[in-house]
Amino acid sequence: MTGSDDAPARFGFSPTLRAASIEAAKAGAVMFGLAFPILAYRTDQNFSNELFLRSRWPAVLAAALAAFVVRFIVVALPRRPARAPAKAEAPPRSHAIAARFAGSAGIAALIIFPIVMLAIFGPAGAQKWIDNFGVQILLYVLLGWGLNIVVGLAGLLDLGYVAFYAVGAYAYALLSTTWGWSFWVCLPIAGALAALWGVALGLPVLRLRGDYLAIVTLAFGEIIRIVLTNWTALTNGDAGISSIPRITFFGWPFAPGPHGFAALFGLKYAPVHRLIFLFYLVLAMALLVNFLTLRLRRLPIGRAFEALREDEIACRSLGIDTVATKLTAFALGATIAGMAGALFAARQNFVSPTSFTFMESATILALVVLGGSGSQLGVALAAIGIIGGSELLRELDGLKAIFGDAFDPTQYRMLIVGIAMVAMMNWKPRGLIAIRKPSIFLIKPKPVVGALAQEGHG
Repeated sequence: MTGSDDAPARFGFSPTLRAASIEAAKAGAVMFGLAFPILAYRTDQNFSNELFLRSRWPAVLAAALAAFVVRFIVVALPRRPARAPAKAEAPPRSHAIAARFAGSAGIAALIIFPIVMLAIFGPAGAQKWIDNFGVQILLYVLLGWGLNIVVGLAGLLDLGYVAFYAVGAYAYALLSTTWGWSFWVCLPIAGALAALWGVALGLPVLRLRGDYLAIVTLAFGEIIRIVLTNWTALTNGDAGISSIPRITFFGWPFAPGPHGFAALFGLKYAPVHRLIFLFYLVLAMALLVNFLTLRLRRLPIGRAFEALREDEIACRSLGIDTVATKLTAFALGATIAGMAGALFAARQNFVSPTSFTFMESATILALVVLGGSGSQLGVALAAIGIIGGSELLRELDGLKAIFGDAFDPTQYRMLIVGIAMVAMMNWKPRGLIAIRKPSIFLIKPKPVVGALAQEGHG
């Protein structure tokens, strides 16, 4: 008990806690250095249009303390011993029954969601919840499942997916405002036009993969946005297109009067009727896309997608037409994005290039990465967490009493997404749902678990 190694024990510190304290202190110092130029001072403007610096040292100290605590917990927690890889056996029958029950329960919860919101908040108060927490989340689920075909199944990294979203939105906006076409006529046209642009993107990138493909698709998304901004004769530039016709119930408008939806069913008119119908429409489209995607994986084209994702050279050696496979993947993903764009335009009744920036593509890709590439359920859960969590930040105005009136919780949305990405890459690099059932098997189903799957395989 006299050696230098016994000093930590003499003062009540174990070697683990000592190492955790040192690592936490380093993390706190690094965070302090990074946060100093960003959080320590803020530039404001007074009534004389003069700039002055406002100090915010408590925010810097809070960030450094948060980094200290998180790093201390990560290092101090006992690590699980490495386990031998488990055998890839089929899950028990109870697991399959539980998964099927969970899916049915989730669909049932979505179906009754608008009814519950109406019962709790009434017709006026339920509009915000049905729109922001219902329609918006389902739109991102639809977009995530469309990108999942391109990234999760075919393995083609697409950073310009928002371009097809924009094509669908502007297709409905222009066709409806210029020629007066209804939403139901424009919806398939928007999907077809987006698919055409998907093929146009796929043709120049047939020989590209990985980082090079990501750069080209990113450039494609920016090209579409710049065209929408500068082609003012067609798109009205940054001013956007307003007064887009609202969605109708197969020709019956959601408006008061004898020819409206409420009069058709003998109901008292309420604006929430349109949002409820839009919610169920987006839900039906999302369920249809999910069903078709699950069926697609069992078809030859779906197995060709998976073969292309695993090894393109081996895919060619098997006689699979990689050109047609890539173009099909881009076209399918673009079709879903285009139809989602038409739904977005019908929901907003206004579109502009600012709604289709790179951050939208990054958010949709984050849903696929966090949820698990190739996992339908994982993408849906990630959309609920990221999009629903972002909307919840708008309800935290009470934090202004702690951090001041200038505090805006919504500004920290991407910071939270970034922290979630870093955490997932460290603890669950394959996403929330790391188990993916193969489309075909030799004797009996054998799901591929994360412990057995190498990076880029499985």
